[in-house]
Parts: sequence; C-alpha cells; structure tokens
Amino acid sequence: MLDVVGPAYFGVMALFALLALWGVLRAIKRIRDREPLAGFMRLLLGSVFALAALMMLSVGANLRTYQRLTYEAPAATLGFRRVSERYWTVEIEAHSGEYRTVDLRSDEWQLDARIIKWHGMGIILGLDTLYRFDRLSGRYRDVEMERSAPRTVHALGGEAVGVDLWVLAQKHWLPLVDASYGSSVYLPAAEGARYEVKVSASGLVARPLNEAARKAIAGWR
Repeated sequence: MLDVVGPAYFGVMALFALLALWGVLRAIKRIRDREPLAGFMRLLLGSVFALAALMMLSVGANLRTYQRLTYEAPAATLGFRRVSERYWTVEIEAHSGEYRTVDLRSDEWQLDARIIKWHGMGIILGLDTLYRFDRLSGRYRDVEMERSAPRTVHALGGEAVGVDLWVLAQKHWLPLVDASYGSSVYLPAAEGARYEVKVSASGLVARPLNEAARKAIAGWR
C-alpha cells in the first residue's frame, strides 16, 4: 500500500516552506528598497506558500496518526507440542531474539503484557506503543477445571533494568502518555500449532501461523 505521508509528501511540504521563506526575504528587500507595493505582493505570495505548507503539515500529521494507530509490531511467536492430555511444551520466541521453552497444563494459553499507549501528539512524533510481557499461563475451558485442575503460570517480564517506564506512567510522570494498562490474549493449544502475537495501539493481537492453529481455532468451543 502506498504510504501517503512519505518522502515525496514531505519534500513538497519543505518546498512550500522554502518558497514562503523566499517570499518573506524578497518582501523585506523590496520594502528596504522603498518599493512597498512590490514588497506587499512578495509578502502575500510568501504567505500563500506558508499556508500551503502548514496545511500539508496538518494533513500529514492527521494521516500519520491513523497510520500509527493501525500499526502492529511483531512481538513473539508461540509453538505448541503435546506431552500428554492437557500438557504442553511451549516454545516462545520473542521478536527481540530471546528464546525459551516452558510447560503448560491447560486447554488454552493466555499471554499477558503491560502496555503504555501515547497521546495523539506522541503518535504523531512516531512513538510506538510500548509493551513488556508479564506472564504466560494455562487456561481451562471448563470453569470447574479452572478451579480445581493444576495451574501453570510462568513469569516473562523479569526485573526492570534502569528506569521503569511503567512505574513512571502509573505515577503520571511521563508526558504524552494516554494510558498504561494490562492486555491479554488467549487461544486454544493444539499439537503443532504456531501463533504470532503482535502489539498495536489497542493492545495484544494473536493470529494463527499454520494449519494446526487455524483448525484449533475453527473447532474452538
């Protein structure tokens, strides 16, 4: 898909800005040369170019907001292997390259993350939604099993290194933060199933990567 707010767009906007500056400078020169009418005309022309540049900036910022809001960043892939009934080995590969294997006792899997979402101005400036995985846990379809069957929960976040943005956001010490909240996604576990998890402005999104995962979702009850 063509990126409307691309280099060509900003190139035209920059050209209008330069023409506006040229008009103002020429107007100042004409006025110094005691040619007020010519100076006024140059100033008027420069104002037209300046308005055009400002209009393009406003439209571009608005379009960029829509683009950032619909942007989804790859976060992790999860692969499942059956050990026994309701017992799985899960391979977790983060987009950062980190890899680990955990065991789950469940019918379904649930991934939780902490999310920091920016205000519109932050989105315009190119700030992506921030996230940190919190935990991966097993989940049973049957409520009674959820209450009595063995549960497995694995911490994924680890200790925060340096300044914890989540804590700052909770204390309202970060400018441009719209919201900081938890987001979860859960889907059925199945032999050979692989899922991709992405992060968007609305939180976590999970999609099947292979036929085994698609069949598991199709038969989900």
